[in-house]
Amino acid sequence: MSLFLFLSFVALLSALGVVLAKNPVHSVLFLILTFFTLSGHYLLLNAQFLAAVNIIVYAGAIMVLFLFVIMFLNLNEDTEPHKPALAKFAAAIAGGSLLLILVAAMRNVSPAGYDPASFDSQIGMVDKLGLVLFREYALPFELASVLLLAAMVGSVMLGKRETGERNF
Repeated sequence: MSLFLFLSFVALLSALGVVLAKNPVHSVLFLILTFFTLSGHYLLLNAQFLAAVNIIVYAGAIMVLFLFVIMFLNLNEDTEPHKPALAKFAAAIAGGSLLLILVAAMRNVSPAGYDPASFDSQIGMVDKLGLVLFREYALPFELASVLLLAAMVGSVMLGKRETGERNF
């Protein structure tokens, strides 16, 4: 329980750091920390595959792409346009409305308790996920692979130069 509370505290602080950081690079670094704490939550829920995918895909590949774009754009305070007070007020109203809606939606939720008799420790394991994926969802899995193959062939065909063709 204490590890859950620690991870939750760090996740909330780093999420606030994402929003409140003045420097966009610091904001991305806070977002990476948020992804790592969420992966810790996945591990506590016995979902090792989701934790690994979260770290590899989001904290690794996507955040490198974000950092590259931010550094490529060279964002700084001098080039940032001034935001009017009306826009800041509208953002505060929208955020407050979202908070009010979330509190109203979660008001009558009662979490289920822990039942050791029905607990299955193998529920989040990768082999169980693979069995479900290839037994119950084999057709959508194969259709997705055909779609990705068609996208790769299309990108190769679009990028291929014809003989004698000049590029600018």
